[in-house]
Amino acid sequence: MDERGRIIDFLNEAGMLARTPRSGFAQLGNYRQSVAEHSHRMTVIGMALAWRAGADAGRVSQLCAVHDLPEARTLDLHHLAKRYVTSDEAKAVADMTRGLAFGDEVRGLIDEYVACESAEAVLAHDADQLELLLCLRELIEMGNTRARVWVEQSEKRLRTDEARAWAAAIRETPGDRWWHAPGDGMADGDA
Repeated sequence: MDERGRIIDFLNEAGMLARTPRSGFAQLGNYRQSVAEHSHRMTVIGMALAWRAGADAGRVSQLCAVHDLPEARTLDLHHLAKRYVTSDEAKAVADMTRGLAFGDEVRGLIDEYVACESAEAVLAHDADQLELLLCLRELIEMGNTRARVWVEQSEKRLRTDEARAWAAAIRETPGDRWWHAPGDGMADGDA
């Protein structure tokens, strides 16, 4: 197979994340989110955090965009499942990037994210938790009282002061406030 064919295989495999559900939300009822939905909003959060921190937003975006690629092969295992099931994400990444001219770059990004030693990787991890906090706030707004327990655990994993400040703002800001912002036409009764 030529390299273009491998690239298309890789892109199709990345597309599986749109059909791969995040597994932990099953414990909170009927909330559904795919790994791709999570990764997209996490990437936007990561860019914004990086801009605020003066970090390399492109690098943070790359880390966020690829951090869950192995789950196209391993699925998303929640924390309890990981006590009993092991997934070899490093092998999954090696297999999915074999034969790609940019395979080393993808593997390097995932290794950097996992090691969480660079400033950009720390911001990417914070973006991951902030995305979860936004989901939990949505659940709480829909009346799910069990989601509140998860908020505290997620906030404990935040590493930067900026992310902790954003977490406090997430708790205080209704999810639909942007929809009703003055000057957007909605105040005049537009729907």
